[in-house]
Amino acid sequence: MTILITGANGTVSTEVLRSLRGTADLRVLVRDRAKAPSGAEVAVGDLHHPDTLGQAFAGVDTVWLLTAMGPDSTHASGNALSAAKKAGVRHVVRMSAIGAGHDAPTRNGRLHVLSDIELSASGLGWTVIRPAYFMQNILGSVDGDTFHGAPGEGRIGMIDVRDIADFAAAVLRDPAPHHGETYTLTGPETIRLRDMTATLSEVYGRPLTYRPLDPEDAYPVLLKAGMKEWDAEVTQEYLRAYDAGWGDYTTPTYTAVTGRPGRTFAQFARDYADQIGG
Repeated sequence: MTILITGANGTVSTEVLRSLRGTADLRVLVRDRAKAPSGAEVAVGDLHHPDTLGQAFAGVDTVWLLTAMGPDSTHASGNALSAAKKAGVRHVVRMSAIGAGHDAPTRNGRLHVLSDIELSASGLGWTVIRPAYFMQNILGSVDGDTFHGAPGEGRIGMIDVRDIADFAAAVLRDPAPHHGETYTLTGPETIRLRDMTATLSEVYGRPLTYRPLDPEDAYPVLLKAGMKEWDAEVTQEYLRAYDAGWGDYTTPTYTAVTGRPGRTFAQFARDYADQIGG
C-alpha cells in the first residue's frame, strides 16, 4: 500500500511521516525536490497546478491531504481530489479545521467545509480530521520572564501536533473502518494560556509573567511577525473566537481511536522547553 503525503514539509505532515515510518510505502509531494524530507519516495508537484499531479498520484492507495490556509485552498483541495480519482486512489484522509462549517466564525472554517463536502461527494473513500488549536502554536512565546499569550483569556481544548499525527497515521494504515467519518480532535483538557504560566514556570525553574495579546491588537503584530495579510486577518478571527470561549471543549475521539490518552500541556511543555523559550 502506497500512502501519499501532501504538505510534506509542514508542521503536521512532518509528524505524520514520523508516525508512519516503517509501516508503509511512503511518497511525499513537494514543490522543490531539494527540500524533500528523507525516508520516502519523492514526487514533485503543486496542488495549485493540476497538470503536475498525475505522476505524483499514480499507484497511490491512500492520500493524506493537507492544504495550506488561504483564499485559494478549495482550489488546491479540488485539484488533489481530481488527481486522486484519475489515479484510482481508494481513500483520502483530509485535514480540515476545528469547527469547520457554513456558520464558522472564520473564513478558513467556511472554506474548509466546502472542501469537506466536495470530498464526501467525490465517490472516494474518505475521512475528515478537524483538529483543535495546536499546542505548537505557542513555540517562541516565552521571552525572558514573560509568556506572551494569544488568544487572550479563552479556554481551549488544544492538542499536541504529535497526537494529530499519530491519529492520522492510525487512520492511514487502516482507512476502511473510518470511511465516512468526520473526527473532531482535541487534547485531554481545556486550559487558558494564563493558567499555563505556572506549568512553564516549573519547567524553566523561574517565575514567569503572563502577558495576554488582545485579539483586537493582533493584526499588526502578526503582520510584523511575517504573516501574509489574509493569514493575519483570519488568525485574528480565530483569536476573537477563542477569546470568547469558542474552543472550550474536549472530545474523546483521540483515545477512542488510538487506545491511549492524548498528551497534556505539561508533557508538551517539558518536551518543547527549548523551543517555547526560543
